[in-house]
Amino acid sequence: MTATHQLCSLDATVLAGLLQSGAVSAENVMSAFLERIHQFNPRVNAICTLIDEDQAMAMARDADKRRSSGQPLGPLHGVPMACKDLVAVKGMRTTFGSRAMANNVPDYDHLVAERLRSAGALIIGKTNIPEFGAGSHTFNELFGTTNNPYSLDRTAGGSSGGAAAALAARMLPLADGSDMGGSLRNPAAFCNVVGLRPSMGRVPSWPTAMAWQSRLGIEGPMARNVDDLALLLSVLAGPDSRDPRSLNEPGSQFRTVDDIDPSELRIGYSADLGFLPLEPAVRSLFESAISDFHAMGCEISTDVPELNDAMDVFRTLRANFYAAMCGPMLEQHRDILKQTLVANTELGLKLSAQDLARADVTRTEIYQRMHRFFENHDALVLPSTQVMPFNKDNEWVEQINGTPMSDYLEWMTICCVVTVTDLPVISVPCGFDELGLPAGLQIVGRPGADLTVMKIAKAFMAKTRHGDREPLL
Repeated sequence: MTATHQLCSLDATVLAGLLQSGAVSAENVMSAFLERIHQFNPRVNAICTLIDEDQAMAMARDADKRRSSGQPLGPLHGVPMACKDLVAVKGMRTTFGSRAMANNVPDYDHLVAERLRSAGALIIGKTNIPEFGAGSHTFNELFGTTNNPYSLDRTAGGSSGGAAAALAARMLPLADGSDMGGSLRNPAAFCNVVGLRPSMGRVPSWPTAMAWQSRLGIEGPMARNVDDLALLLSVLAGPDSRDPRSLNEPGSQFRTVDDIDPSELRIGYSADLGFLPLEPAVRSLFESAISDFHAMGCEISTDVPELNDAMDVFRTLRANFYAAMCGPMLEQHRDILKQTLVANTELGLKLSAQDLARADVTRTEIYQRMHRFFENHDALVLPSTQVMPFNKDNEWVEQINGTPMSDYLEWMTICCVVTVTDLPVISVPCGFDELGLPAGLQIVGRPGADLTVMKIAKAFMAKTRHGDREPLL
């Protein structure tokens, strides 16, 4: 292992501690990560925008001067970061993965970028996404396809595919992501990293076009282990009055993830929720993971809530969101927008008030079902995906085990149905198939129980060690 690889492979918590103490300099850390990016990003294509090297090194030197001067340091002081290309970063090209926004340079910071800067992180670029974050496969006509570090001919997932691939390839120590229908969880599973979709409002969103009824998406942390994830969540979480659904609890509560006694946990699980097709490899790895939970001492049962109607709710509210976000662009940019995105937006523009009211009523019923389930359970465990990482040349999964998929959303139903509950859910590695491709599982928690979800994930990862396996780039 080279010195660069060794430094870039450190846990983010360890790296942040070394930077805080001055045991390593921000300049040396920046140099190592830039070297790693220059070496492997041409093969992986995870980072779509990278600032000038001289500018990055100047930022690192400024961070070192701040530390040596005795000034207060944030928890991510000197840590290189690249924001998802849906996150506006002041003065940095932010394209949303679309040719329609190819020259967009914001004059403001998204809340995620604000909080990263305040914590001392050094934002050096952007991670790749599908156009406007639509779809769980990261490709666009501006930057091309992000490849899976575990097999370069496979997808890294999406929409936080660039973030997950950069983490797996050790090009970033931490990454921000966002999740509407699995955009944190799917790429985390495909790239053998960890992704948390927090409780709605845990990480405030600003600016946002829709803060109320059709709000499905949320920003969250990605990392290679749970302690690193917690470090980033402690920075991103916390109240902000600009977001009406912001939770009034400090992010600092997530800085430490204590151990949990697995023998006290009651876990309900299902591989397919009783109605979803699944690839055999996914089912096999999931069943093995359930055996791991049993070996840990957890009380396991096949009790699961009814979620058959959740996908209809998801489709309605998602289409309404895209109608608001992309509808105004159709007249001018229809010919250069991804066709699936156009179709989804047009569907949203056709929705009636009755459609939205029906979705809201059904969503409320689903939440109450979940609430009753969690009266007797601590977690719901599901696969993170219904398929293994697929060929990157396929835009989306068209069939699973002979069952045809109606569109580019249906193959991710296992994540989408959890989205509508607004509950905290984390994706963690759960093993590899015979081709060496990774899979993940979701751990869904009670309302507001983000920390408990992380504790369960940490215990599972300590037991299985699947997350330790690096890609052989």
